[in-house]
Amino acid sequence: MNRVRAIGLANMAVPVWFVGVYAWVAMQRPDFRHFNQAVSELGAWGAPNMWVWNALGYLLPGLLILSLGLALRRQFQVRGRTAIPFTALVLSGAFMAISGVFPGDFENRTSPSMILHSVGSFGSGLCFMVAAFWLPGRFRQVDSWKGIYWPLLGIAIAMVLNTFLVTPGPTPGLGQRISFACYFFWVALVGWAMYRHPILDGYSD
Repeated sequence: MNRVRAIGLANMAVPVWFVGVYAWVAMQRPDFRHFNQAVSELGAWGAPNMWVWNALGYLLPGLLILSLGLALRRQFQVRGRTAIPFTALVLSGAFMAISGVFPGDFENRTSPSMILHSVGSFGSGLCFMVAAFWLPGRFRQVDSWKGIYWPLLGIAIAMVLNTFLVTPGPTPGLGQRISFACYFFWVALVGWAMYRHPILDGYSD
C-alpha cells in the first residue's frame, strides 16, 4: 500500500477512533453532561485523563487531517489560488492539533492556554468551512471522485444548519457533537475516495 492509500485509510478510521476515545474518556467522568458540556472539558486542566484526551482526541486526528490535506495538494498538483481550499484543510487539521497541545482552562478563560485552545478550535472550524464548500467542486472534476460531490456538500450544509439551529439552543453540547460528526464523516468520505481512487497511482514517496 502506498502512502496516499495509507493516508486515505487512516482518515477513514478517524470517526471511529474519535468516538472510541471519547467514549472511554467520558466513562471516567460519570458527572460529565454530554448535551451541555463542551468536548474540550474532557481535556481541561485538572480533568482526569487530560493528556490522553488531548493527545488521542485532538492532536492525533488533527495531524491525520493535516496529512490528508497535504496529500490532496500533491494529488491535485495545485498552485496559487487553486491551492487555497486544500491549504484550508491542512490548516484545519493543524489548528485542531493546536487545540490538543493547549488544554482549555475553563476556570480562567483569559489564560494563554485557554486563548490558544480557543484559537485552535475556532481556527479549525473556520478553515474547514472553506475546504468543505470549496473542495467538492474540485473533486467533481475527477471522474472517479464525482460520486462524493453531493454527499460532501450535504454534510457541509448540515454542519452550517446545526451551527445556527442546534448549537445556540439549550443543548450546546449536542450541537458541538453533531458538528464533530459532520467534520469527521466529511474527512472519512474524502479518505475513502483517496484510498479507492488515488489520482497519482505512482506516488509513494
